[in-house]
Amino acid sequence: MAEHLASIFGTEKDRVNCPFYFKIGACRHGDRCSRLHNRPTISPTLLLSNMYQRPDMITPGVDAQGQPIHPDKIQEHFEDFYEDICEELSKFGEIESLNVCDNLADHMIGNVYVLFKEEDQAAAALNALQGRFYSGRPIIADFSPVTDFREATCRQYEENSCNRGGYCNFMHVKMIGRELRRKLYGTRHGRFWGTRSRSRSLYTKRQHLVFDWSTTQAS
Repeated sequence: MAEHLASIFGTEKDRVNCPFYFKIGACRHGDRCSRLHNRPTISPTLLLSNMYQRPDMITPGVDAQGQPIHPDKIQEHFEDFYEDICEELSKFGEIESLNVCDNLADHMIGNVYVLFKEEDQAAAALNALQGRFYSGRPIIADFSPVTDFREATCRQYEENSCNRGGYCNFMHVKMIGRELRRKLYGTRHGRFWGTRSRSRSLYTKRQHLVFDWSTTQAS
């Protein structure tokens, strides 16, 4: 019996535990879900909920002022964000994986998942992020059960064939460009990118970076 329960844990056959929370650390039903969300008390992975705010998040291709925005500008905005997050979080330890969702559903939009090499590094980062703000918005961080991003991501999205679009229930991971990838990670290969040791200097701040980290909310 125990072996059977272990084999179906977090799958569609499991009528007790939520498979989506187990696989992606988020569920569209939230606290109203009929299945359990087993929230970890310790994990190497942190979820920063709804943290990335793309400049055209209200209307695709249009900025907050109602002006058309070129896809290159959107990507530049994202890579500024990615580099900034990577720099800040690497202060707490070696990052194995850093992924940002491009999904549109409320429970996944802008979610940032950071997988540290060690659980104590994730715990130190979580403690340091409590009560802080990023670009004027409070940071919502918690431990996540996700440690295998291959199970969390949408294979069809990677093949440009997902027919659910941004409302897919699996992660649509937003990718950084080759130049930034080489700058941050050198010649390392793989679908999910990790950092080198924090003892080496990996970052050169971009002059047009507009994000800020603070312990107070912007007025």
